[in-house]
Amino acid sequence: MEGIKNIIFDLGGVLLNIDYNRTSEAFKKLGAGDFDSFYSQQGANQLFEELETGNITETDFYSEMQKHCDPNTTIAQIQAAWNAILLDFREESLRFLKTLNDHYSLFLLSNTNSIHLSEFDKIFIRQTGNSNFNDLFSKAYYSHLIHKRKPYPSTYLFILEDAGISAEETLFIDDSKNNIEGADEAGLKTHWLKPGERIELLPL
Repeated sequence: MEGIKNIIFDLGGVLLNIDYNRTSEAFKKLGAGDFDSFYSQQGANQLFEELETGNITETDFYSEMQKHCDPNTTIAQIQAAWNAILLDFREESLRFLKTLNDHYSLFLLSNTNSIHLSEFDKIFIRQTGNSNFNDLFSKAYYSHLIHKRKPYPSTYLFILEDAGISAEETLFIDDSKNNIEGADEAGLKTHWLKPGERIELLPL
C-alpha cells in the first residue's frame, strides 16, 4: 500500500473471532437482565471503561457484577460468562501477518482487560502451540496496561508517539466504526473491517 510503513491492528473481530451475544446471553442466564444496557461492541459504561483502562481490579469488577446477577452467583461463573465472548484465532490471518513483516512495522491496539488477556493467551497457545502472541508485532498495546482505550483520538496519538511513527504513514484496521472514527480524527489512514472481511484479502 503506497505511503504506508506501519499497520496497527485491532484484535477482536480482526485477528480473534468474538461473539458479544455469547457473553450477553451468559450474563442473562446469571440474572443480569440489564447487561445489554451497559455493554456492547458500540460502547461500554463506566465500569467496563474502568476495567479496560486498568483503573479497577478484577476483584472490583467481579464484585460489581455480582450485584447485577442472581444471589450466590460465584466469581467463577462471572469469569466464565465474561470470557464467553472469546472464540478462536483466525489462523489464516495470523499467517498473513508473518508475510507482512517484510514490508511493514506491525502493531496491535486492543481494548481489553486482564481477565480476557489471560484467556486469549491460553487460546493462542492451545491453537498454535506458540507461547507469545505479542511476538507477531513490533509492539502490542493493551488498553488496561497503557490506561487508554479506543476510540479517543488521544489514545492513537499516544501510540504514534510511543512507537515513533507518523500518522500519515500508518494504517489502522478495526471492526468498530467508532474506533475508526477516532483514528480518523487522529490523522491515521484507516480501514473499517466489515463482517465477512479478512485482512488476508485486503490489498496490503
